[in-house]
Amino acid sequence: MKERKFARGPAMRDVANAAGVSAQTVSRVLSEHPNVQESTRRRVLAAVEELGYRRNNTARALVTGKSRTIGVLTPAGNNYARSSLALGVELGAREVGYAVNSVTSDLSVAGLIEAVMRLVHQGVDGIIMAAPLREAAPRIRKLTARIPTVHTDGSPGRGHELVGVDQDRAVVLATGHLLELGHRTVWQVAGPSDWSEAACRLAGWRRALAAAGRVIPPELHGDWSPESGYRNGLILGRNPEVTAILVASDEMAFGVIRALTELGRRIPEDVSVVGIDDIDLAAYANPPLTTIRQSFQDTGRRAVFRLLAQIANPDLDAGPDLVEPVLVVRASTAPPPAPARR
Repeated sequence: MKERKFARGPAMRDVANAAGVSAQTVSRVLSEHPNVQESTRRRVLAAVEELGYRRNNTARALVTGKSRTIGVLTPAGNNYARSSLALGVELGAREVGYAVNSVTSDLSVAGLIEAVMRLVHQGVDGIIMAAPLREAAPRIRKLTARIPTVHTDGSPGRGHELVGVDQDRAVVLATGHLLELGHRTVWQVAGPSDWSEAACRLAGWRRALAAAGRVIPPELHGDWSPESGYRNGLILGRNPEVTAILVASDEMAFGVIRALTELGRRIPEDVSVVGIDDIDLAAYANPPLTTIRQSFQDTGRRAVFRLLAQIANPDLDAGPDLVEPVLVVRASTAPPPAPARR
């Protein structure tokens, strides 16, 4: 093909002329219509690549009513879980030919509402909420009443909107593992009190201890960061009665482990530590961290597919899509020191 230059940028009819087909055929190829000969498809795609044609999604949205764009709302910050989930959304959307518009927000009600409004005004076909919305939930529901929405924040009662890992089961597994090793009770470094996952994990932990007839110690709260885990580890490490700690994220668990080590508490000989997440670094902690595995990237992909199902069928009510968590036992847990055993 002879090189062409377009002052306005190439249009669909330019691609059609270069490939020797109709504009309708170009549209069918770009829409992945099955009734197109393979030789024609290759010719059109070659013309698209040579001319540098970019399809006008705005014009397509006017015709189809769909922008083929997914909106994603995540909290501001560089937390591993958020980054991994966002990658899963990106990969899942790419598989089905969708683009992703991402926005971040602080966790204030005003910030969350403003972020959701930005996505709505961008004309996305649906929204994946990867942020806790406990206080803002009523107003968010009004804003998204007419747009398919999926939540990955672990909030109970979301019904078919919820995609994630069973957080209640996660803490039951972790708590049960420590009790089975012989620890009298399990302390918890929980996540922020305004996060749905943190609240769900606290409730499950309390219920597991109560069912086992054990004392429920007061919980401490962090902000998911290693620094907050370190601060809470300094508090718990000075209490000789503490022999088992459930930490609500691996990143906080790394901080707890450092604090205990600095205080001379051996892990796991004196104190056992369990995290939640099983991020890549968990296997390389010192000692390697026992944790609950939950794949954020897989959650992101599944959220895309559930959202597309809602877009296709707004009346969908298939129930929450929750995956069973997995306990990964490594070297950070062991039976308690002899004086603490019953």
